[in-house]
Amino acid sequence: MKHALILIIVLFLAFQLSADDLKGLKKRIAVVDFEDRSGWGHNIGSGLADMLVTELVKSGNFMVIERQELSKILEEQGLGLSGAVTPQSAAQVGKLLGVELMVMGSISEFGEKKSGIGGSIGKLGIGGKLTKREARAVVDIRLVNTTTAEIILAESAVGEEGDTGLDKIRVEDVDFGNPTHWDNTLVGKASRKSIDKCVDYVSKAMENIPWQGKIIKVNDDGTVYMKPGSAGGVTAGMEFAVYSQGEEIIDPDTGLSLGSEESLIGRVKVAQDIGDGKACKAIIVSGTGLSSGDLVRTK
Repeated sequence: MKHALILIIVLFLAFQLSADDLKGLKKRIAVVDFEDRSGWGHNIGSGLADMLVTELVKSGNFMVIERQELSKILEEQGLGLSGAVTPQSAAQVGKLLGVELMVMGSISEFGEKKSGIGGSIGKLGIGGKLTKREARAVVDIRLVNTTTAEIILAESAVGEEGDTGLDKIRVEDVDFGNPTHWDNTLVGKASRKSIDKCVDYVSKAMENIPWQGKIIKVNDDGTVYMKPGSAGGVTAGMEFAVYSQGEEIIDPDTGLSLGSEESLIGRVKVAQDIGDGKACKAIIVSGTGLSSGDLVRTK
């Protein structure tokens, strides 16, 4: 009886360790350039999208697709980085990239408002103009589930910053290449607040989307190559379920994908990391008929 109890405890702890390990898995995400509906110009749409990419990477919770890789796929699909991208086309691009979530959006407000207060300063009566400056940046963000092409979240991320002082500095140009200067401007601070809210929206939305990887190649020796690897939190010893995808189910009224028929066909166990963590090699633990493109999930 004592030995049986010890065995149960050992098995329970093993399960707990496995569950804790799986918590480190990073879900994949891509960010499309935001549309500039504010009329500001200065590449503000791509600039704020780049800021969001940077913050998502710094959070350490996501695998964020490189902008060059996203741009290449969009060009191959005849789409621009923004504008022409719809939730349906974004989902299709997301599937090609192997991401769970695509981030789209537009900038509806951006810039500064100033109101001057005339007068003199100090006992010497030195003339000056005291200016109240208010900056506002609003990103209307949309998050698209790549499996269904459904917009799972649409929010406005508002960032505001104000200051009162001598009007000696004007922001003539937006310089995303100089983050130290940019972060010290009012519009830079307002943008930072807006982007931080966007990161929060993405993080909360991702909690409800299952992690998944993909089989890249099946070898004759009973091993497979799958993605991601350690860059996505996948480490040696982890076990995953493998699903084959059947026919896609389309809603006849909306034309949106409702997912596809899936079948559990096997399990794999990760053996080693390859490709700087972008992929890994795994051993087929059970099942037959695994092929390139099959989905890898935690259960």
